[in-house]
Amino acid sequence: MTQADQAVASQVSAALNADPLYFYRHVNVRVDGGVAYLSGYVAGADAIYHAREVALKVPGITKVVTNHLQLDRNGPPR
Repeated sequence: MTQADQAVASQVSAALNADPLYFYRHVNVRVDGGVAYLSGYVAGADAIYHAREVALKVPGITKVVTNHLQLDRNGPPR
């Protein structure tokens, strides 16, 4: 990952962690050439779609891949 990709990945992570609707603390972000790869756990399918929307708003992101996001079987964190 280049320094530019690392910087954009940090911005995507910050945007996800600042989101008031869903808990994204268990989501990892990797960026490669403008493509954000999200992995980890989320509370529901709606959170996956919303994560894609949040990531796409970050400058420099052209595509978001979420097929490595999994639903947390224990439900949302408390």
